Amino acid sequence: MNASGARRPRIVVTLGDPRGIGGEVTRKALETLGEDFAADIVLVGSAPDSFEGLHADSSSVGQWTGGTDDDAGRAAGSAIGAAVRMIRDGGADALVTAPIDKAAARKAGWTHPGHTEMLATLTESETVGMLMNSERTALGGPLRVLLATTHIPLREVPQSLTYGGLVRQVVLLEASLHDDWGIPSPRIALCALNPHASDGGLFGDEEAEVLEPVVSTCRGKGIDISGPIPADTVFLRAVRGEFDAVVSPYHDVGMAAFKTVSFGGGVNVTLGLPFPRTSPDHGTALDIAGQDRADPGSMVEAIRLAARLTRGFDTPPPAP
Repeated sequence: MNASGARRPRIVVTLGDPRGIGGEVTRKALETLGEDFAADIVLVGSAPDSFEGLHADSSSVGQWTGGTDDDAGRAAGSAIGAAVRMIRDGGADALVTAPIDKAAARKAGWTHPGHTEMLATLTESETVGMLMNSERTALGGPLRVLLATTHIPLREVPQSLTYGGLVRQVVLLEASLHDDWGIPSPRIALCALNPHASDGGLFGDEEAEVLEPVVSTCRGKGIDISGPIPADTVFLRAVRGEFDAVVSPYHDVGMAAFKTVSFGGGVNVTLGLPFPRTSPDHGTALDIAGQDRADPGSMVEAIRLAARLTRGFDTPPPAP
């Protein structure tokens, strides 16, 4: 219970690939947040002994004591499935996921390219969005980037970037910014696919045939959206406060800009699920696992944001 008498949010944290840094950054994050953090934590996965003494409950799922890549992927996947069931059964309110190894998950039988797609299937969510969120960047202002296409090869982006899909993503983003972030009239920018937004068709026709109609339709729905705007200017304009979020046409153009100004403090948020889900903005870092070198900053922010996004709870804004 918090000071107002309301129940505290309960956040389930999956520990990710047991060979990676998920356990380390989670332990360090809980130490940083301390026992006064305004949410209760339950850990799901192959929990190491180092979690003893921390203010968190633990549920051992998918125990892993060493083995093959697919064994590690199976352990990580088991934890995700258990966490979703826990939330559906009322045992938790929000989900934070430590990184998984996508190749190991594939070897273990998961056909999804990442957490976002896996969670959409497990929750039977029709439309989901992958939003990268940082309330404080190296340039000062916040940056939020929605990836309109996620984990697909670059050559598949043009045919995957459809009018209907983009409209659904923009509508989902606008609703989330309004309802979850409390922004009364969100300002959204649509990033162009081609250089210079195709320069009137000199470098492609996706802007004229797909992106411009998306902007027109979304404006007709009352959404404050601008674009398509070239990638070499839109992210800087957003950080300077002109836009509340940018819709990126493909993974790396959005992630490159986002991580350049927010690495170590950014958070991956899945929009469209029946519960809040966040994750740190880094991977498993197998090369430094077990060396006590991992920076927990992004995991700290992921847990804080999960608490803020849990509706109906009195949770504080992020620290200045």
